[in-house]
Amino acid sequence: MNYRVRGQMLTYFFLGILAFLFIFPIYWIFRSSLLDLGEIMGYPPILFPEVFRWENYSEVLNRVDFLKYIGNTFIIIIPVLIGVGLTSSLAAFGFARIDFPLKNFWFSLVIMTILMPSIVTLVPTYIGWSKLGLTSTFLPLIIPAYFGGGAFNIFLLRQFLLTVPRDLDESAVMDGAGYFKIYSQIILPLVKPALVAVLLFTFVGVWNDFLNQLVYLNDQDMYTVALGLSTLRSSLTSPMHLIMAGTMIMIIPATIIFLVGQRYFTEGIATTGIKG
Repeated sequence: MNYRVRGQMLTYFFLGILAFLFIFPIYWIFRSSLLDLGEIMGYPPILFPEVFRWENYSEVLNRVDFLKYIGNTFIIIIPVLIGVGLTSSLAAFGFARIDFPLKNFWFSLVIMTILMPSIVTLVPTYIGWSKLGLTSTFLPLIIPAYFGGGAFNIFLLRQFLLTVPRDLDESAVMDGAGYFKIYSQIILPLVKPALVAVLLFTFVGVWNDFLNQLVYLNDQDMYTVALGLSTLRSSLTSPMHLIMAGTMIMIIPATIIFLVGQRYFTEGIATTGIKG
């Protein structure tokens, strides 16, 4: 056996371990969703259920109005994706293709905001929205997406745009094109892989967001999927088997969205230089 074959076997071995580490928590949630509460709490833990309790899923669907909560979640997600895609690509285009005074300084300030924990701004932001009378609405969760779309998204798209030859811009300028025409007709079609990656990150972030939605949405009729799942718990009981079944239902739409866009997602990550 030569060194090349042994190297490949070692690579596949470590990739197999990594795949197992990532897949096992999902399997554990799925396995827990098919047990009853006593079996989940039993010791030693059951690795494979002897009886598949599919009725856990029907009980969750009876107790939690997932269709309403999924609809509420998409009421937030769709305008957020539009706002993030539009404003983050415009900001990235400015930082990557337009020369203006102190450009690197302003870009450094944008990047520095990534280091600031969102929890730091939670209270003052809530007070601001409260003074505007917009709490208990979806707007505090949607409007911020139209103010830059997030520093990380701007960074990701800027890195991708730096790989696009500037000759395209210069040729367009010679043909009389302005900045907006260059952005909309030349750059935007080319940036599609990175933009899909940004939108997938945003989708997963909003789908799994619990804290912000908990702060701003007080009416249970406006709950999202993440908040709806929490209604299974009470102050006295935590039916883990039902919560695990609800979690499996919750991750299905996000998984489907990721599988649909994974080709663009992989290409976008690879070409922006953040693959590791």
